[in-house]
Amino acid sequence: MEPAVEYLEVGEGAEARRIAMLRRPGKSPGIFWLNGYRSDMGGTKASALDVFGAEKGLAVTRLDHSGNGLSGGDFLDGTVSRWLEESLAVFATTSGPQVIVGSSLGGWLALLMARELRRRGEGDRVKALVLIAPAVDATAELMTKRMNKAQLAALKRDGIVQRPSQYSDEPYPYTARLIEDGNQHHLMFGRGIDVGAPVTILQGGKDPDVPREHAMRLVQHLLTDPVTFTLIPDGDHRLSRPEDLDLLKASVEREITVPPEQLELEL
Repeated sequence: MEPAVEYLEVGEGAEARRIAMLRRPGKSPGIFWLNGYRSDMGGTKASALDVFGAEKGLAVTRLDHSGNGLSGGDFLDGTVSRWLEESLAVFATTSGPQVIVGSSLGGWLALLMARELRRRGEGDRVKALVLIAPAVDATAELMTKRMNKAQLAALKRDGIVQRPSQYSDEPYPYTARLIEDGNQHHLMFGRGIDVGAPVTILQGGKDPDVPREHAMRLVQHLLTDPVTFTLIPDGDHRLSRPEDLDLLKASVEREITVPPEQLELEL
């Protein structure tokens, strides 16, 4: 049975927005899901993990970031800072260690969450990260670098540009506000990324949105944590085929059940 939708107020005054979340009760380590850009918590991978959690008796938490799905707010107001704030607020409603699973832009948010939780002295709440085609530093590396001169001019002139997407009949909007804010959250600029927990990366070899080279660059920045990198040669960006979902569930189960010291010995 699908959990009932709950709502959480995040932010104050003009920045207040109503965030929708689905929280399945269960034991820990729990699963904490983060959507990609323009995705919602009812997607194929999120739903598959919820079913997996129900089968295993695990807590599963999902949310729609503001402007997406069932949450309030305007998508055009969305920034990495806002979505990170919402993710952390919903995470605070969970208890015990969590395996944070992030897809695409959600993979970037997962890494930013882990960093912020460590800053707060709550790093032990992160059991592991499982990242699916992680779009780390996407605003600079995967958005503006792919815009042509006309699109960059429109972004500067209008503060927004619309780009076609193979995942929707409608083009995806990208705002100057999103780009400028996201560029303040870059992780891969000549310094290592210290997660403080094991990291698993699942990457499609035929991903046109987050190329394998981008994922490998992330691996090169993970200097202090156990890392498992799996390349699915014929996989696309979504990795939502039955065989992809089986691999995702197996990866999450491994992080839940294998002690960190055993992971270190396997490297």
